[in-house]
This record gives sequence, structure tokens and C-alpha cells, in this order.
Amino acid sequence: MKLHMYAASAAVIAFACAGTSAWAQQAAEVETVIVTAQKREQNLQDVPIVVNVVSGQQLQDAGVRDVKDLQVLTPGLSVTSSTGGAQTSIRIRGVGTIGDNPGLESSVGTVIDGVYRARSGVAFNDLGELERIEVLKGPQGTVFGKNTSAGVINVITRAPEFDFGAEAELTYGNHDARGASVSVTGPIGETLAGRIFAARRVRDGFYDVANGAGPSTQGDNDDQDVTTVRGQLLWLPTDTLTLRFLADYTKREEHCCLNTTTLVGPTGAIIDALAADAGTLRPADPFRRLAYANRESNQDIEDRGVSLQGDWEINDDVTLTSITAWRDWDNQQANDIDFSSADIWYRPADGRTFSKIESFSQEVRLAGSTGPLDWLVGGYYSDEQLDSSAFTPYGTAYETYFGLLLSSGANPNTVSLLTGIPAGQNFIPGQGSYDTYDHSTKRWAVFTNNTWHITDALELTFGLRYTDETKEVTSHYSNTAPANACAAAIVRPIPAAARSALCAPGSDPAFNNVTTRQKRTEDRLGGTVKLSYRLNPSLMTYVSYASSHKSGGFNLDRARFAPGQINPDTSFPAETVESYEAGFKSNLGSAVVLNAAAFDQTFKHFQLNTFTGISFVVASIPKVTSKGVDVDFVYRTPLEGLTVNGGVTYAVTQYGDFVPGPGVGPRLPGSRLSYAPLWSASWAASYQRPLGEALQLRASLSGRYTSRYNTGSNLDPLKDQKPLTIWNGRIGVGTQDERWTLELFAQNLTNEDYYQVVVDQPLQSGTYAAFLGAPRTVGVTLRSRF
Repeated sequence: MKLHMYAASAAVIAFACAGTSAWAQQAAEVETVIVTAQKREQNLQDVPIVVNVVSGQQLQDAGVRDVKDLQVLTPGLSVTSSTGGAQTSIRIRGVGTIGDNPGLESSVGTVIDGVYRARSGVAFNDLGELERIEVLKGPQGTVFGKNTSAGVINVITRAPEFDFGAEAELTYGNHDARGASVSVTGPIGETLAGRIFAARRVRDGFYDVANGAGPSTQGDNDDQDVTTVRGQLLWLPTDTLTLRFLADYTKREEHCCLNTTTLVGPTGAIIDALAADAGTLRPADPFRRLAYANRESNQDIEDRGVSLQGDWEINDDVTLTSITAWRDWDNQQANDIDFSSADIWYRPADGRTFSKIESFSQEVRLAGSTGPLDWLVGGYYSDEQLDSSAFTPYGTAYETYFGLLLSSGANPNTVSLLTGIPAGQNFIPGQGSYDTYDHSTKRWAVFTNNTWHITDALELTFGLRYTDETKEVTSHYSNTAPANACAAAIVRPIPAAARSALCAPGSDPAFNNVTTRQKRTEDRLGGTVKLSYRLNPSLMTYVSYASSHKSGGFNLDRARFAPGQINPDTSFPAETVESYEAGFKSNLGSAVVLNAAAFDQTFKHFQLNTFTGISFVVASIPKVTSKGVDVDFVYRTPLEGLTVNGGVTYAVTQYGDFVPGPGVGPRLPGSRLSYAPLWSASWAASYQRPLGEALQLRASLSGRYTSRYNTGSNLDPLKDQKPLTIWNGRIGVGTQDERWTLELFAQNLTNEDYYQVVVDQPLQSGTYAAFLGAPRTVGVTLRSRF
């Protein structure tokens, strides 16, 4: 029924649009775009999937260097981060996974040169020289595997070339931003070519920081210090064998990421009394970009990996592909996690708070053609080791803060009165919770994806994937001091509110030196069926069905039934999705490409990761639906050198009706998800023309729009982000052979103020704070190409 409905609507739209081909009569021709969305090279207009393709030139024009920057060119894509680059969340059509908990994997898979990246934050690095990026919307599990239930970001970097070439770039901008990169490619022998790229980018922070009495002396935050090196070798030992070896290394040493208050609750006065300065900004003024932190907030990330892809053309019709990869990612963090200059709660830079992911993967595919059938079969294996640790000690003011909080500011020794323990011994400064997690994942899969050319116009694509996965975790919980305050609060006759305050999970004696072990296995069968029909050489229509999943796992945080009662089972089930789509792809004359699709997706056991203000809770939501329309276009205008492209996504992504459980707010049933605007759009225009005989002008303008959405997983109305429009611009002059080009650029051209994430400030009931989007950045870039 759904397929019939969408097929009819797509056909009506397609025939209506067919009459608009007059747009293109006097315009230049749109170039053919080749994609690998189904792991074989195809013309974009022949692929029955919603794919937004961004070329390397478009990425350069829009200033895209990492996945977060990609939002400005892709409607329906949202990328946000909170307490660090490792805590990055990617969403498509309003569906994604909050990235702060390493136990959860992403709903949007990131694949770089054929290698899957284990978490969204792992992919948040300088991507180097890019050939193109393909954003595939909707479930892609058949060929890309699990954890692609909402879509895939498929990144293809530039390969080595056998003609010598060199490029260099220097950038300077406001906030003392400085960047330099250099790349060289060319032959090493008759059958061997290489490419090497290196870049360094540094910038001052976007926030000023008030440190109070310290010990931190960091004067700014949210700065940048990134070093990237990428090398490749391309070897053609025979006419039928191609080997491509890739190695990369990235290091980030940054001060990240503090927030600013959006609303200060009654705890603000207590924070002020305990700090050497104001403690927090009152009244709240988030876009003044003044943060408060007496402890350091750092992130030191190292990401490295190697891969080898081999393609053997066994004969004219059959090709064997192998991709072997090893990756290692390490993130060391320090945070002032009360986000004030009062010394309450923090994670020190002593090496005890980190996440480390080491993975090995092997994929083998055999693809070919037999008569009217294009076929593909393959296998995949991966072995991932995740080690995570968090040490969260009390600051010198922790006990006093709760004493004042529980006595409405009257008595700083209230905690001692409640517990009977001498003042200063309830929450010993420098002691606290110290938890480690040893998490492993082994999975294997077999898959097939095939296209039957029934007639010259009618094609049937069908595929299946079977996945088997085993996850194991050993969790060791400890309190470096024995949590006596909570132990006393549990047995003494004190008010329930006081017991709750003194028995946060990080202060609970139930976690004194406890080790738990868990194991879960699951196997899943998913697949896809697509039927496409080419009405004429310029118009293809299609309908499709796909099912996919995001694997279950373990919440890597403390879980309990009540104070003093540990919950040893932190597992959550797999998230599954079924999707129906109907769309068309059209060339209106030679100058306009117009594509559209209607979609209806149903997610079951949706994995919701919620921060309660003191810990993370993972809830399994019975049902989430996402319904809407995607439209994108490219227009080569009659004005020589001017190209315009863009897209719009309309998506109603909402929770079903259910009874909220622990950690799930009452606002969720029947409401739209966080980061799920009804409307999102992106657009870009580029113009190039000669200036005399030797010079040329190139200008570009790009932007994105999102309607109102909520940034909080509990949908608190105080976490709303108003409708937002962001513009980026670039203009440059250089030689026509691109020997040199000088560009002026601006990101967030109109300096829009906006929130990435609004959170409940930890331990401070009634206080809200935001991790802000980047302000306007401007600068100049000099490029040279040889």
C-alpha cells in the first residue's frame, strides 16, 4: 500500500516537472556525476537512492574541512558536538545517536575510502584532499553494514596520479587563525604513483574564560590545534591489478569544550558565594562567550590508521575487491564538569579519563555481470577493542556546595549534620568515582546486492545481508574514597531529597570496587528491494524498500535501581528500521538536474541516550517514525560560469505513543525528536569567469536553513533553537592555470548566534547552559598549484 501511494505521488511530481525543461534550453550542460553508493561505479541519475553528492571544488568553495562543515551543503544533515570533538553526533532526517556515550554506535555511518569509522567522533578530523563526499539518506545496511540505519557519509579522497602535481595553501583569519597545507603527487616508477598531504591548523578560542581561584590559568577555550598527515601509494603491477595503500595520522591538542549559561537557577547564588569571582555569569548572556572554569578543559586526540585496497579484474565481467584496514584512535580528556569557577566537580588531566578504540576490518567483494544481471557478493569481518575510563573527583567546594544547597544557603555544614560524619570527610577533595570499561566487539557478515535489467527501461535491484555480532564488556566500578556520606544517608532518617542529593551515582557505595561482566550476541538479516523504471532517457522513477539495524550494546556508565542497589545489566537492544521510498531522477534538458523522493521510515527500539545532569541513561523507545520529502537540484545557468545547486528536506520525525520509563521525560510521546526540524535546506552558487587573458575570478556563496527544533533529549522548551540561516562566502582572483589564487572568505557571514546543544548544567538544578555554534570567521587564503 505504501509503495503504491509513493509511486503515484512520485509519478505525478515527475510528469509535472517534465514540463519545465525550458529552464535549460540556453544553458550549459550539467556534468555527469559518478558515485559508488552501491559499491559499484554508477551514474548518479541511475541510482535508486537519495544521494547528495558534493564535489571537491564545492567542498573547497564552502570551506568544508570536516564532517561538521558538511551541513552547509547537505539538507537534512545535522552534526553537533558538546564536551569535545569526540562527543560528536550525526543525524540525517532528524534521526541519529547522541555521541557522548561510547557504548552507543552511530545511526549514521561514516566511511572514508571504503573503511568504516567506529564512532561519529572518530570521523571528526581534517579530511584532507577530497574527490567528493556522498551523503546517502535512509537505511544503507545491505552494502554498508550495520549502524547505517539513518544513512551513510561516504568520503572519497583524491588518489595518487601519474602526472606530477603539487599544491600549497596558506590561510590567516580572525581569532589568530593560521593554517598551512601542502600536497605532492606524481610517479615514483612506471607502475607506482604516490600522494602525500600534510596540514597544520591553529586558532585561538571562541570563548574567554574566567578561572576564579584556579588552579587553571586557561584564558580561552574552544581553540584549534590540528596536525594531519596522509600518504598514499598506487601500484599497478599488471593491467588487471590495482593496489592502493593509504596511511594517515592526525593529532589534536586543544582546549575544549566549555559552555555558557542560558538561564541561571537558584544555585547561581551559591556558586557565586563559593567562587573567587562571580562563579557563573548572572544574568545569563550566552553569546557574550564568557565561560567560567577553575579547572582545565583539554582534549588530546590521536587518530592513525592504514588500509590496503586491491582490485583485480579477473576478466572483462568480474572484479574481485579486498579492503584490509587497521585503525587506532585515542582521546585523553580533562573537564571542569560543573562549568563554573567554583571548585565542585572535575576530571583532571592525569590520564585516567580517556577512550581508546582499536579496530581491524576485512572486506571482500566479488562483482560482475552475467547476461542481464549485475551481481555482487561479499563478506565482512571486524574486531574492535574499546577501552574507556573516567575519573571524577570532588573539588574542594563539593561538600560545602551541597551543605548550602540543602539548607537554602543557611549552613555550609549541613552535610555533616545529616550524615554524622565530620565536616570535610564526607566528600574528600581529590577523591571520587573511578570507572573503567573493557569492551570488545567481533562481527562478521555476508551480503549480496544485485540488479536485474528486466528490459532496457525496467530494473529490479535486490539485496540481503546477514550479520552476526558478539559484544562483551567488563566494567570495574570504584570509589577512590569509600562513599561514606551516601552510605550514612541511606541508613539515617533524613529527607528523601537530601538522600538523593548525597547519593548521586558517582557517590554511591554500591560501586565500591565492583566488577561486572556482560555478553550479548545477536544476528540480523536485512535487505532491500528497489524497482526503477526509465520513462525516457531523461527521467527515471523508482520505489524501494529497505530494512536495516543498529546493533545493541551496553551503557558505559553507572546504572542502579536505587541508591545502594547496583543494576549489573546495562544492556540495550538493537535498533531496527524499515523504510519505504518512492522518487524520481530527471535531467530537464542538458542544464538542469532535478531529483526528489518521498520517504516513510519506522524505527523500533530507538536508542535514546539522555544525560540526567549527573549520569547517562540509555532508553529503548518502542517506535519512532520519520516521513517526508527530499528534493535536490543542479542548474547550469545561461550565464557562462554560473552554477547553482541546492536541496530541501521536509521531515516529520517523531516518537510514537508510549509510557515513559526511567530517564525518559514525559514530553517525548507523540513529539518530534530533538534536532528534527520540519524544514531544512541548503544552497550554493559558484561563478567563474576570465579577467583578461591571464587572470580569472571565482566566487561562491553557500548557505543552509533550518526551521525551529529542540536541542535537548528531554525536549525541555528552554532548549529550543529558533529558525536559523547560515551563509558562507568566498571570492578569489588568480591565474587561469591556477598557479596562484588569492581568496577572501567568511564562514557564518552574518554572525548568527545559535546553539549546538542546550543542557541541564551538572549538579545545578534550574540552570541551563549551551555549547555554542561557531561565530563569524573571516580570513584570506593563498593557494598555489604546480
